[in-house]
Amino acid sequence: MPVYLNALGLNCAIGQGKQAVATALFAGDSSGMQAQSGWVTERALTVGSVPGDLPELPKLPGHPPSRNNQLLLAAALEIEPALRAAIAQFGPERVAIILGTSTSGIEEASQSIAEYFKQGELPAHYDYAQQELAEPANFLSDWLGLSGPCFSISTACTSGARALLSAQRLLNLGVCDAVICGGVDSLCRLTLNGFSALEAVSAERCNPFSVNRHGINIGEGAALFLMTKEPMHAAVPRSAAAIALLGGGASCDAHHISAPQPDGHGAQSAMRKALQAAGISATQVNYLNLHGTATTHNDAMESLAVQAIFPHGVPCSSSKPMVGHTLGAAGALEAAFCWLTLSEYNPEHLLPPHLWDGEADPSLPALNLVQAGTHIAVNRPRRLMSNSFAFGGNNISLLFGEEMGEEPNEERSEAPGERA
Repeated sequence: MPVYLNALGLNCAIGQGKQAVATALFAGDSSGMQAQSGWVTERALTVGSVPGDLPELPKLPGHPPSRNNQLLLAAALEIEPALRAAIAQFGPERVAIILGTSTSGIEEASQSIAEYFKQGELPAHYDYAQQELAEPANFLSDWLGLSGPCFSISTACTSGARALLSAQRLLNLGVCDAVICGGVDSLCRLTLNGFSALEAVSAERCNPFSVNRHGINIGEGAALFLMTKEPMHAAVPRSAAAIALLGGGASCDAHHISAPQPDGHGAQSAMRKALQAAGISATQVNYLNLHGTATTHNDAMESLAVQAIFPHGVPCSSSKPMVGHTLGAAGALEAAFCWLTLSEYNPEHLLPPHLWDGEADPSLPALNLVQAGTHIAVNRPRRLMSNSFAFGGNNISLLFGEEMGEEPNEERSEAPGERA
């Protein structure tokens, strides 16, 4: 059954907050992708770091500071009124938290471990909890005073998408009444050096689906949703469309530890399952947010899979040239871009453009890549799909849609705190 995404807080390389991100996203602004040195020895890399100051973390016992938790808190503060309203309505024991991540506080922990190798002892402030993958979810739960289900998911680059799919299942099973779900990852030397060792990182802005593509850019960010079984009018303006997660599909082809199955069979399976779960056909999808990492193998596989599911074509784009690949947060962040596309933050009804050099790979099926200024179909309801693929052949596809709400009500045309 569909569930509703009532509120969204986010940050990424193109800004903090819905309005800033939407403005840059639909304009195709990639200025947040900047070359930085210091992440990998003797090499500058183009990365997507979140601009501006981040909130100071509250002093909660058992939660040592990390940039990852700062990114998460910034997203949560944007929608805090909606989160508090859900807790008041359902009770702290009936609100769950599910987050995707792959870094947690590993960057800060690795600095402490480096000091250990230099000095022979760990610094006094080191705390193992900092690097635990459960830390983001536990931190948010304690900050909000929740006692419902709480866990992190770490399935590499599908983590954030899988968190949303798992949240939908918890709601449909009746385990809880609301789920705070999404993903968060911060820039980290461990992951940047790992991808660099795989020769998968581009020093320049990534170039998805081009014949000249030569690797990914890493980014950071957080996307946080408040999900319920019915729209929460305390969080959603009555004049706006209620945006729903219609369904999702998951598969794992386990083809290789890092390379995807070349024919895209696993990716096709995830997309077909998502369509089946949502009860719609491929011809009803108005836009597809591609995984689109700009690696040789991923783009080839995804092109084949998209052609198989959408033989008549579908408008599609990769947002990674604007924000980088945010790893454990990517699936949730790109779900957020679909949410923004359907929302009031996109008054001109634009689609996120595909940024590349325009030189198609002749060995790949041609995709209907969105050009700047392209508008989404006006016929409603509109349906958007988002793909996420990960190491180990882990695949997730999510389908989002809109349902028009009631006529505007003068007394409650907008939720408090939702115009950040």
